[in-house]
Amino acid sequence: MAGTRSAGILLFRRVGDGAEVLLGHMGGPFWARRDDGGWTVPKGEYGPDEEPEAAARREFTEELGVPVPPGPAVDLGTVRQSGGKVVTVWAVEGDLDPASVVPGTFEMEWPPRSGRRQEFPELDRVGWFALPDAHRKILASQRPFLDRLATHLDG
Repeated sequence: MAGTRSAGILLFRRVGDGAEVLLGHMGGPFWARRDDGGWTVPKGEYGPDEEPEAAARREFTEELGVPVPPGPAVDLGTVRQSGGKVVTVWAVEGDLDPASVVPGTFEMEWPPRSGRRQEFPELDRVGWFALPDAHRKILASQRPFLDRLATHLDG
């Protein structure tokens, strides 16, 4: 994973005096029993010939099966996750119904060393979370994106 780059879109909507963000729970057997700390910004890897924001929009669509809602993108910068992956995220204000999501899938050997390949959803569920709840749900390494969004919204 060291040296890989990933880009994503953090969808948000204003609710009352605050905001909610759309997060996805990571699919597959490693995350099945983990809730707090098991959610992520919809994102994915990209190569050297792809612009990060274009990759973020592509990955959002691939992971959720729906396009990014129209609107300007706010650059929330980058973070380095454990393992070395550098993640870049943009925030876009919009709305979508989690029931409309048709997640992408990935295949892996499961159980380990069984020789059996299984397919799992990239994200096994998505949901809207108020920022304080999102802080608890999201991977710790991605919490700075929530803080940066809150700073942006406080203007």
